[in-house]
Amino acid sequence: MQYQTLGTSDVKVSEVGFGAWVVGTDWWGDRSEDDAIEMVEHAISQGITYFDTGDVYGHGRSEELLGQALADVRDEVTIATKIGYDFYNNPQAGHGELPKEMDTDYLRDAFEKSLERLDVEYVDVLQLHNANVDEIDSDVLELLDELEEEGLIHARGLALGPSIGWLAEGDLAIEEEFDSLQLVWNVLEQDVGNHFLDTIERTGSSTSLIPRVPHSSGILNEQVTPETELDAGDHRGFRPDAWYETGWEKLETLRFLERAAHADGERTMAQASIAWLLSHDAVASVTPTFRTAADIDEWAAASDVPKLSDEEMARVAELYETNFDIDRNDGMDALRSSVDGDDLREAGLGAMAAD
Repeated sequence: MQYQTLGTSDVKVSEVGFGAWVVGTDWWGDRSEDDAIEMVEHAISQGITYFDTGDVYGHGRSEELLGQALADVRDEVTIATKIGYDFYNNPQAGHGELPKEMDTDYLRDAFEKSLERLDVEYVDVLQLHNANVDEIDSDVLELLDELEEEGLIHARGLALGPSIGWLAEGDLAIEEEFDSLQLVWNVLEQDVGNHFLDTIERTGSSTSLIPRVPHSSGILNEQVTPETELDAGDHRGFRPDAWYETGWEKLETLRFLERAAHADGERTMAQASIAWLLSHDAVASVTPTFRTAADIDEWAAASDVPKLSDEEMARVAELYETNFDIDRNDGMDALRSSVDGDDLREAGLGAMAAD
């Protein structure tokens, strides 16, 4: 496992991180609390030191379980959490998005509750959870300053979502030199990540990018195939059939990224998907969605497999530019929008925005 530093902070993260949204929730398949803690412990054994949770995951349960699992190794790991959704006063309705609350009094109170659940004196990275650009005002920025000065956080970040996009929000975080920016980014969904790479280059910002969903919800790691029947509670079942069908076709054009018995070492498609993201200098860590110990074993090793060559990177870029030579809509436009897609259209990414 290789390690990187976030932004201008002294916070180090493993190049492959652990997204603890699978801990304390059943959105990615149900598991017992003991199983969840064992997954965290196994991740540590494979060199993973970056653990990313959020207060809304399981309405605090993810933080509680993660705190238990990391208690004995607190000084050896990096803990990131998120605040901004008011689950205290709003019931969860299925997979729907809860109301957000970015009032500074609420944020400080929510953060203090996170510290209690994690049973820690500080968190390494505090992220605003899917905040809108107009919500990240001077008062919120001042609060983050105060928390850093008080030693309660060591780095600040912004998590974008829940849909793909939110360009204005990400640009603001980069321009304000946030230490990290979390976003949905993978080889099949490149536009937004490329946009932020351009913003970082244009501004000279030190912000580190942390991609999630590197396997495009099961397509690139081949955990979702034409024969797969997703469980009723699995959030991936809400994606349109056309998205999976085009995804499987695109996957076949990327087979050249796999390496078996190669002189430089082996590389699976799942590992290549992570290695492609890590080939961008601004990317500090990638947080795949682990479901099993086998996932952890394979994907944690992606930090050490052969990096993509310049030729491979160029070929991927060419395929993406031509939509992998597939001439039809994948049915996902409405799910790739932020603020009705206006920011995507204005950035010249209209093909991704909702009609």
